[in-house]
Amino acid sequence: MKTIDNLNVKDKRVLVRIDLNSALGGKKIVENLRFREHAKTINELKRQGAVVVILAHQGRPGKKNFISLKQHARIFSKYSKVKFVDDVAGRKAVAAIHRLKSGEALLLENVRFLKDEFSSNGGKFVKTLTPLFDYFVSDCFSNMHRNHASMVGFAKRLPSAVGPVALRELKALDKIKSRVGGALFVLGGNKPRDVVLLVGKGCVLTTGTLSLLALKARGYKLGKEDVMLKNDLSVVRDLRKNLRRVVVPCDLAVSVGGKRKEISVDELPTKYEILDIGSRTVKDYAREIRKARVIFFKGVAGLSQKKGFEVGTRELLRAISKARGFSVVAGGSSSNAVGKFKINKKGFNHISLSGGALVHYLAGKRLAGLEVLKNNRKL
Repeated sequence: MKTIDNLNVKDKRVLVRIDLNSALGGKKIVENLRFREHAKTINELKRQGAVVVILAHQGRPGKKNFISLKQHARIFSKYSKVKFVDDVAGRKAVAAIHRLKSGEALLLENVRFLKDEFSSNGGKFVKTLTPLFDYFVSDCFSNMHRNHASMVGFAKRLPSAVGPVALRELKALDKIKSRVGGALFVLGGNKPRDVVLLVGKGCVLTTGTLSLLALKARGYKLGKEDVMLKNDLSVVRDLRKNLRRVVVPCDLAVSVGGKRKEISVDELPTKYEILDIGSRTVKDYAREIRKARVIFFKGVAGLSQKKGFEVGTRELLRAISKARGFSVVAGGSSSNAVGKFKINKKGFNHISLSGGALVHYLAGKRLAGLEVLKNNRKL
């Protein structure tokens, strides 16, 4: 698999796929580590005299976060100056690409605005842009599990290389993958389907929504949360197949009048909303973290943005940062929490910018966007 070090990009047009997908705070996107890290890739290509055009996405169709990349261009320009065009593969985009000079960069509009993005061949999207470029660089590891046009379509047709951000992800994950059976997985967040693939791969300490589903798998009735989790019953079935190495909380934090109250799991079901793991669970989990040789953390432990319910996330991340084991923190909410709680980043071996693709990779699943790079023979 080639890297950008294998490319002679001076005065060449380079199409680069990166990940700028961000959380929303109201109508504004929340700046995150992805901007700074991907800016390093773009700056290096510009320094070498390339004409750089950037592909990225934001949100999913039908969701509130499915918006233009205009805001992203402004934030990105703080770290690497880019132009922006509100078009992906139409006349405006093509004209803007032709106007670019060596050492300049252009960010195209949200690729998911095009229906063609959701097919592997990319239709008119790929057919229009491919002849305009000399190289394709895939630096979006977080999306490599998706068989989308911007992930596989261009890599099938152009001389292609993996970008430095994606390469760092792969190298860090390979250290875990080689020792996955002995790894300690601390899995939470509010997207249990994203992490359940890792259940059974090593010892799992559950937090967040996954911990509630694991409690259900062990026969607990939660109360109010049972109704809220009715669409995740397939995860409960998956958990029941691998409960032997799945650890559940011994206590939880519920919201009573908006304030934190801790209850034992023996007090379930509860009429209150469960928003965090409890203090005894934090101590138990921290003890396991200190003993672990390999630690993988993905997904916050509770509603960490709400005062009083950040305890689980903050304390587990602190424990990991002080542990001796090789540690990876993964996912946008997790990496944002490291910054929010002012935890020393040097305490972690790697802070990943990826989510779903990372879980698929550790679980041994095929990543379409990675396979196409390995099979590229055009360089």
